[in-house]
Amino acid sequence: MKLNLKDTFNIELPADKNLTNTRRQVLDACYSFVTPKKPKKPSLIHFSDELAKEIGLEDYTLSKEFLEVFSGTTTSPNTNPFAMCYGGHQFGNWAGQLGDGRAINLFEIEHNDKHWALQLKGAGETPYSRTADGLAVLRSSIREHLCSEAMYYLRVPTTRSLALMLSGDEVLRDVLYNGNPDYEKGAIVTRAAPSFIRFGNFQILASRKDFKNLKLLADYTIKHFYPEITITGKEKYLEFYQEVVNRTLKMVIEWQRVGFVHGVMNTDNMSILGLTIDYGPYGWLEDFNPDWTPNTTDSQNRRYRFGNQPDIALWNLVQLGNALYPLIGDIPAMEKILEDYNTLFDQQYHQMMKNKLGLEENYDNILHDDLQAVLKLTETDMTIFYRNLSSVLKTDFAENALEKISNAFYKPGEIKEKIKDNWIKWFNLYIERLGREYDLDAIRKEKMNLVNPKFVLRNYMAQLAIDAADKEDYSVINELYSMLKNPYDEQPHNEKWFAKRPDWARHKVGCSMLSCSS
Repeated sequence: MKLNLKDTFNIELPADKNLTNTRRQVLDACYSFVTPKKPKKPSLIHFSDELAKEIGLEDYTLSKEFLEVFSGTTTSPNTNPFAMCYGGHQFGNWAGQLGDGRAINLFEIEHNDKHWALQLKGAGETPYSRTADGLAVLRSSIREHLCSEAMYYLRVPTTRSLALMLSGDEVLRDVLYNGNPDYEKGAIVTRAAPSFIRFGNFQILASRKDFKNLKLLADYTIKHFYPEITITGKEKYLEFYQEVVNRTLKMVIEWQRVGFVHGVMNTDNMSILGLTIDYGPYGWLEDFNPDWTPNTTDSQNRRYRFGNQPDIALWNLVQLGNALYPLIGDIPAMEKILEDYNTLFDQQYHQMMKNKLGLEENYDNILHDDLQAVLKLTETDMTIFYRNLSSVLKTDFAENALEKISNAFYKPGEIKEKIKDNWIKWFNLYIERLGREYDLDAIRKEKMNLVNPKFVLRNYMAQLAIDAADKEDYSVINELYSMLKNPYDEQPHNEKWFAKRPDWARHKVGCSMLSCSS
C-alpha cells in the first residue's frame, strides 16, 4: 500500500517520555506513543469509496494490507502511532486530563495537495483511557461511520470516516448506564481529517501553565492549518483566535440549517479547525423542538439542546480564549472578538434562513418569529417541512400551501381551529413575501432544494442498519450510504426514506435519545 507519509504532529511536538501504555497523568507532552490492540478476527464491513479515492487508497480498499492496517492488526512501516493529550470542560465543568481514550492516530499522509491524519477509533486502550477499555462496539461505529459521511455530503464541516471494521472481539457495554451490561460486537472506525486537534489540547497545557508547549502547539497549528496567518507577535495568536471563532461559527450555522444536534458539545469535542467531531449521541431535529437533545446524560438540564448550540459554541470559545490568553495578553481585543460573535451569528443565521425560505430580500423577524411559533404548535417534521415548502407557488392560496406541507405533521388531526388559523396566517404572510421576489417559482424551488436536504440520517434509519448488521446483513448500511451521498437530490427510488420517524421508533432505544456509549 503506497502511502505518501507526511507525519508532523508526532515529529514537531513533544512526546510523552514514558513509553508504557499505563493510565496516568501525562505531563510536558502533547501525545503518547501507542500501539493499537490486535483484533481477534477483523473483517471489513464498509468503506467510503469517494474518500478512499480522495486520499489515494482506492486501489487498496479490498487488499489484505488495507484490512490489517486499518483494523490495527499491523503498523505501517516508518510510522509511529500515538494518542493525543487534551483536557476539557464536560457539561460545563472542568474535567482535567481526558485525551484520546479510544482513538489512536496512525499516520499523516498527503495526496493531491491535501493533508490527512488517519486515526482508529476503538483500537484499544491508551494512557488516557482512564477506567475504560479503549474499544468500540458495532452500533456506535455504524452511527459514526454513516454520519461522518452524511454530514460531508450535506456540506457541513466535518471529520470523515474511511472504513468500518468488525474486530471479531466481544465488548462489554452498559447501553443505558442502568446496571445491565451485555456483550456486543466490537468494531473499529478509521477516521480522517486534516487534524484532530481540539480546544482541549490547548486547555490542558494552559491549565498546567505549560506555556512553552502551549506556544509550540499554537505555532504548529497556525503553520499547518492556518497558513494565511503571516503576521508575528501576539497579533498572530489573536488572528488565530479570530479564525477559530469564524470557523466554529460557520459549523454551528450549518448544524442549525440541517437540524443537526451534536449532543455532547464538551470543549474536548470541539475541533480547532471548526469540524464536527465525535459522533456520539447525535440526532436530527425531527419534531421541531428547539429544546430537544438526543443525549440521555443531558436529559435533565438539556445544556446541549438544539436551540442552545450557538450559545454553547460561544461558551466553548470563551474557554479556548482563556487557554490562549497567555499567548495573546490582550483582554479588550479578545472580548471584542467574542462580542462580535453574536453580531456575526445573527447576520449569518439571517442569511441562512433567507436561503431556506427562498427569499432574497423580503425576510424579516416577523416572518421568522411567526414561523418558529407555528412549527411548535404541533409536532412538525423539520426536514420534510422545509423541503416541501419549495413547492409553494406565488399564486397559491394559504390553504393550498398548507396542504403541500401537510405530510410534515405527525398528528394531522390537530391541524384545525386555532392551530390551523395560525398556519393560514403565516402562509398568507409568506406568500405575500414571495410575491415581492424576482425569482420565478421554478428557480426559487431549485435554490431552496440546494439548502434544504431531502434525506438526513435519522436515528431510526441508523438503528435499522445496526439491527441488520447484528445479523451480518450489511445491505442497509450500503443503501443508506449510497442515498446519503446525494441528500439534496430527489432520488425517487429512495422515497421510502423521505418520511417521518415511524411510531415504533418514538421511544425505542437508539431511535430517540441515546447515551454517551451510543
